[in-house]
Amino acid sequence: MAKEKILVIGASGQIGVELTLALRKIYGDAQVVASDLREENSLLKGTGPYVSLDVMNKEMLHVQVIRQNVTQIYLLAAILSATGEKNPGLAWHLNTQSLLNVLDIAREENLHKVYWPSSIAVFGPTSPKQLCPQQTIIEPTTVYGISKYAGEFWCKYYNQRFGVDVRSLRYPGLISYKSAPGGGTTDYAVEIFHEALEEKKYTSFLDENTYLPMMYMPDAIKATIELMEADAAKISVRTSYNLGAISFSPKEIAAEIKKHIPDFTIDYKPDYRQQIADSWPQSIDDSVARKDWGWQHEYDLSRMTEDMLNNLQFQ
Repeated sequence: MAKEKILVIGASGQIGVELTLALRKIYGDAQVVASDLREENSLLKGTGPYVSLDVMNKEMLHVQVIRQNVTQIYLLAAILSATGEKNPGLAWHLNTQSLLNVLDIAREENLHKVYWPSSIAVFGPTSPKQLCPQQTIIEPTTVYGISKYAGEFWCKYYNQRFGVDVRSLRYPGLISYKSAPGGGTTDYAVEIFHEALEEKKYTSFLDENTYLPMMYMPDAIKATIELMEADAAKISVRTSYNLGAISFSPKEIAAEIKKHIPDFTIDYKPDYRQQIADSWPQSIDDSVARKDWGWQHEYDLSRMTEDMLNNLQFQ
């Protein structure tokens, strides 16, 4: 079989950096082309090919796919929940048109696979709060959630109508020490670690008892690669798989940090992001992913907290 050539769009973002590095370990540095509108993330420099690319320019994207002999695309470019609310039209346009551009090119060039992430933001106030199931009432209230839910059905449509092997995960909030968060409602769970180490205090923009589904980045990267490497016959969900790991509140993560930094303090000043958080489930039922392709998370809250603090201390 011909060697896979992978294009990662949005490679300088929170997920993109770590996913690109992980894919290069598996497929070889030269086989994974990183691309972004922003400049190359410092962690990617010297690890493999990088191209400056605007996913909204379909012709240029198509040229790159042909020129680089691309067989798989990971489309990670998006405007996230909190940022999207400041410019809804732009968020809708970028999040949906970028996907349509990629799906069209995947169909025309017979690409082997496409990966596109969805999010827990597809769920709304009418979705079950506890162990929100794979199939349930979905009425998103943010433009990010609306764009992701529409995108899920575009993925399913291109799979059923044109046979494009596109796969997707509904990510929970993602926590990472390698790259900065990108304007999401769950970003407090990254900021809190930086502030704990630098200032010994943090002001949370969410209420102390706001539970949200979260995941440590190594688990998110593992899930993404396992999904993409699974046999196509095992993929029963062609919209997007629920994905879960841990759920906690600002109060709980603060208590965990205090075990390592005893003089750390937290206070709470909820802002507009509170309303977004309140509309989402507090925990996710991902039993379909666990059944279909054997998903299992590795990090709980205490293991993640220890790892985050250890790594950030030595940066």
